[in-house]
Amino acid sequence: MLFLVRLAVFLSLCGCSNAQGQTKEDTEEVKIEVLHRPENCSKTSRKGDLLNAHYDGYLAKDGSRFYCSRTQDEGHPKWFVLGVGHVIKGLDIAMTDMCPGEKRKVIIPPSFAYGKEGYAEGKIPPNATLMFEIELYAVTKGPRSIETFKQIDTDNDKQLSKAEIELYLQKDFEKDENPRDKSYQKAVLEDIFKKNDHNRDGFISPKEYNVHQHDEL
Repeated sequence: MLFLVRLAVFLSLCGCSNAQGQTKEDTEEVKIEVLHRPENCSKTSRKGDLLNAHYDGYLAKDGSRFYCSRTQDEGHPKWFVLGVGHVIKGLDIAMTDMCPGEKRKVIIPPSFAYGKEGYAEGKIPPNATLMFEIELYAVTKGPRSIETFKQIDTDNDKQLSKAEIELYLQKDFEKDENPRDKSYQKAVLEDIFKKNDHNRDGFISPKEYNVHQHDEL
C-alpha cells in the first residue's frame, strides 16, 4: 500500500496549489496546542516527509464538524507529503515538527485555510477560522526528498536518467503484493518523464524533481 502512495506522489505534477482565496496577513498565525507528545521522539516531521495521520476539522465559530478522516476511505489514516500543498497551508504549518504518536489541537485563520472564498463543497463558509484535532501515526522519507533523489542517482551526477529511475521503480515494483507486467512498468516510466522532464533533455534535474531539501545536494 505504501508503495502505491509513494508512486502516486512521484507521478503527481509539481506545484500543487494551496487552498483557494488565500491572502497572507502578518497579524494572523496558526495556533498550536500540543495535547500529547511521546517521551521518546527520535524523528520529527519536516517539509517533504510522507506523513500518515488522522484529523477532524471543525468550524471555530460554532464547533460544527465539517470533516472526519475516520469516516473516509474505510477509516484509514491519510497519507500526504508535508509542505507541498497536499493539504491547506495551515495544516502544513501545524503538522511541522510533530512526533509519531503526537496529538495536537490547532486553530487556523482564514488566510491559511480557505480565505475569502470559502469552500462550498466542504461546507466551509467565506472567512472561516478552522479548528483541527490531529493525531500523527507515522513520519517517513517522502518520495521527493533529497535522500530519495540521492538513492536514485546511482552515478552521483546530480541528475536522474531513465535507466536510474527504471532500476529504482523495478525494486519498488518487486515489493508490491500484486506484481505488474513490463508494459505497465514502462508506461509508468514514460509518464514520469512526460510530467517531470520539462526541458526534454532525457534527464530529471533536482529542480525538475522538485526536491524538498533538508540539506544541499
